[in-house]
Amino acid sequence: MPLFRASGERGEAKARPGQRRTRSREWMKTDEDVSVLSLTRLCLLSLADNMTEVWTKDYADNYLDHYSFRYIMGPFNLLPAALVEELTRLLCSRKQMSRAALHLLLVPQLRGLSLGKCPGLVTSALCAHITARCQGLWSLDLSGAQQLPSKLLSETLCCLPALRSLSLAGTPCDSYIIRTIAQRCRLLRHLNISRCPCLSPAALLPLGGGPSFPFSGCPSTSLLALDIGFGKEEGDAVSAAAYLLLSLPCLETVELEGLAQACCLIQHRRFGHTDQFSDRERVPRLGEVWREWRHRQGSDRSRERREGAAAGAEDEDEEEEEEERILLNEYGCETEGDEGPSCSQNQAEEKLQGRVSSGDECLILRLKDVKGLSCESLDSLSRACPNICSVSVNVEEDVDTRGGSQGSLLAAGLRAWAGQLWSLSVHFPGPLLDLLPAVDVAGSSLVSLTLQGVRTSPRTPLLEAIKACPRLRDLLISAEPPTGPQDEEDEDDQRDDDRDLPQLPNLCSLTLHFSYEHSQMKAVMSWMSLKRALKCLLTGSPLLEKLSLVSLPCPLDCVLNDVLRRSDSDAHLFADSTDSPRVPLGRLRRVELPRTDVTMVTVKSIMQRSKRLKYVDVNNCWKISLVEWTDCKTFSKVQVVWS
Repeated sequence: MPLFRASGERGEAKARPGQRRTRSREWMKTDEDVSVLSLTRLCLLSLADNMTEVWTKDYADNYLDHYSFRYIMGPFNLLPAALVEELTRLLCSRKQMSRAALHLLLVPQLRGLSLGKCPGLVTSALCAHITARCQGLWSLDLSGAQQLPSKLLSETLCCLPALRSLSLAGTPCDSYIIRTIAQRCRLLRHLNISRCPCLSPAALLPLGGGPSFPFSGCPSTSLLALDIGFGKEEGDAVSAAAYLLLSLPCLETVELEGLAQACCLIQHRRFGHTDQFSDRERVPRLGEVWREWRHRQGSDRSRERREGAAAGAEDEDEEEEEEERILLNEYGCETEGDEGPSCSQNQAEEKLQGRVSSGDECLILRLKDVKGLSCESLDSLSRACPNICSVSVNVEEDVDTRGGSQGSLLAAGLRAWAGQLWSLSVHFPGPLLDLLPAVDVAGSSLVSLTLQGVRTSPRTPLLEAIKACPRLRDLLISAEPPTGPQDEEDEDDQRDDDRDLPQLPNLCSLTLHFSYEHSQMKAVMSWMSLKRALKCLLTGSPLLEKLSLVSLPCPLDCVLNDVLRRSDSDAHLFADSTDSPRVPLGRLRRVELPRTDVTMVTVKSIMQRSKRLKYVDVNNCWKISLVEWTDCKTFSKVQVVWS
């Protein structure tokens, strides 16, 4: 039975040394070449299974509602912080977390606490325990906790000055909490306040600090604030975004309403459009903020030059001296007479400084990850944000107002970031064929590609899209199936030579979801040539861990069987230098195949192939019977879901 320390006494348990904590993280890793879990991981799984019957039972029966402890002395406060955090994540993901278990895991050495998967446990009493026991938290996720009063949440944050990451998405976060964050969480880097209806765009202004607030802004590099409340006027979102862009110079990841319009507003110096907003909110006018931003940028450059000179950057010094010499010569040519340069050294330095700071006239931001853009806004954003590597674009209509296709407009907008984009997400209601130019532009460097809402046809060139993205690790396509049946001549019944088909050797996650009517049991087999693309993806992706294929408009069972047979016959071709097999479907951990024609025989073959498989979803698979499903449940330890 654990020992308890009464409220008000000082806990003696301390965090383990950093080296010990690092080693524990290494022990929790799963060996990539074998399916055997580490001893530490197995112990955590066993501990999670026994929490309810052993540790939490004693605490819940004897102490939970009878006493309030500042510290709980027992087995958990002796564990390294990384193990406690992993155990907490494990209980939450398996839906085994309880109020008693959470109380036991709130230990002083905790650095990260994520309760987004169990927001119902976040109460006023729990916040009191967090502030008393976990004042050294670096990361806190309270997403979805809707029952917390604003004042209590603000008081909780006041006691957590070390926070670097905070998620309040879907909570009653309001302007009072934002002011508390800006004033007390001075180390905060990541803030997620999306889906907070009590927040208006103007309420975010304290995050940037400035003369209107008695504190400096947060050094945030990530600000997520989509789907918040409305402003008093229609343009408030754009005005607030413009202020935040100029007052938070370290931002790299942003989700803000009106972001692209704010960039355009600043670039064209339309500061007068925000005067009414500035006067109403009692903040400096945007022109003043812009001048301050320019001054700060110039100061940063000067400091960088001084630091470079102090570090002995001789090449930079020589470059500056050469530029000064050229400027002096230019001044001499412009003056009358033949006596050489007539300008003073000060004049030359002024012109040099003007040339160096001329870049300040253009808005250049550090943003790398932005979401919620439109095709029309890409051009303005590309000029202001040359370092973008992840972008999400929403296309509302298939044809733009200038008569061209949105696909070509998207391709033109992405061209500025060609070769550097690693993640692209597009919501596009048009044909997948129209997206090929954009995929060709960005595909060479993409690691993650998401295409949502696209329309398909029997002739959709999916293989061409795959070929354009050879480095993909994650591929997600959510599409409308073809509306009509495929011509017989296009069916892929014959055995083609597949040696020249594209492959995705780094692919770890593949998701193909096709829309369907819930009243319709079977998908219409209207895209038979999709079988070839599927075979290409499954055969050429030996690192695949997550496979989700929903309501495919083509037979799947024959494709899976063909991949299994081919990989058995060619297994020697997939061996790496460590003699570890890298056969297709051999590393699967999670498989979802609802509303497909897959059979239980094929499912069992996949189970035998992949020793790491933990979950299989075969809901509404019409070729699987109740008897087969019952037999499969006893056949393997894999969780098989069917209805």
